[in-house]
Amino acid sequence: MTNPTAIPETASPQVEFISLSHLNPSTELNPVPSRGIDLPYFKKYVRALEESGYDYTLLPYGSNSADSFVLASAVGQLTERLRPIVALRPNTTFPLVAAQKLATLDQLTEGRAVVHLISGGNDAEQARQGDYLPKDRRYARTSEFIDLLRRAWTETSPFSHEGEFYKFDEFGPGFAPYGSTIPISIGGQSDAAFGVGGAKADIFSFWGEPLADLRKEIDRVNGIAAAAGRTDRPRIWVTFRPIIARTDELAWRKAFDYAARIEQTFNAGPARAFLKGAPQNVGSQRALAFAAKSEVYDRALWTRTAAATGGLGASTALVGSPETVAAAILDYVDQGASLVSIRGYDTLADAVDYGRHVLPLVRQEIAHRAATGQRGALQDAHPGALAPGFDPATLAGAR
Repeated sequence: MTNPTAIPETASPQVEFISLSHLNPSTELNPVPSRGIDLPYFKKYVRALEESGYDYTLLPYGSNSADSFVLASAVGQLTERLRPIVALRPNTTFPLVAAQKLATLDQLTEGRAVVHLISGGNDAEQARQGDYLPKDRRYARTSEFIDLLRRAWTETSPFSHEGEFYKFDEFGPGFAPYGSTIPISIGGQSDAAFGVGGAKADIFSFWGEPLADLRKEIDRVNGIAAAAGRTDRPRIWVTFRPIIARTDELAWRKAFDYAARIEQTFNAGPARAFLKGAPQNVGSQRALAFAAKSEVYDRALWTRTAAATGGLGASTALVGSPETVAAAILDYVDQGASLVSIRGYDTLADAVDYGRHVLPLVRQEIAHRAATGQRGALQDAHPGALAPGFDPATLAGAR
């Protein structure tokens, strides 16, 4: 007989939280045309993340967005503990220069820097900044890029290199990080992404997927890491867009309203015209396939928000009361996730609400497990969409 209090063997013993820093008040619910930084808002947002107990914040990158390195440096000076994650496309920065920039950030923040490498999932977006490599070669370039980052941080003598994508003579020693190295994250669902990330990344990033499907993907990453001779395994990062309210019923009513507004924003915006046909990246293809199969999975995973945006970016939701969403996050921790990114649709208000109502519940359960060696009662007490007779679809259109 299964022990209901047993901690799954796959469970991570720790969990850290990531959010995304927003530059101005514009949201998918209430878009405000802007290409700029609202500095008072940005400062307020970043400080709210620190005060709310997040561990990291992602500084995203796009061809028409603010520079992620400069933003990360600002985050580092506006906070004392929050770790900035620089989203970086290898085509935009020579690897030795990237190593120098990241090491500088790491020194300025006393060891808080992290880098998330984006190989590029859309040919048209890559071409906007002069990158015409096909996708499989982009991941090969990322692999070489990772090797050079690490050598630049650790070599104590000058070295030369001639590879498929980069060539230089007698570089170094480079500028060193604050500590021994800087964590490198990779995401993606293509075979090439798994190959590079499993073999070389410190962190492998996923969008929110049904639990059983994510477990298979984690096993795949770990198998590649083992085949590459690694004695460690990449940390698993999973991303959600939670929609919470006082009760599960109120949260689902809110979610259906949000999905309609998000779809309206998406259809009226430039992304709809830019994304012609099916998405090129496998992550978006998987998100749309899950949405086509079912809107609700497991305790709280909802795919209508992904369908509403054509699978663009991380867009699957967790819907429910704070207790149900915390329990759902723990379900993913039980599958092996140790980094959980949660960002809302009402960006600043949601970040504060998550910090006040969700993060403490998850951390309380992790502390209970560490102290007792057993699961607590939260997951059993809050089944969410798994509760007998509960059908979220009946709440569509309800107010």
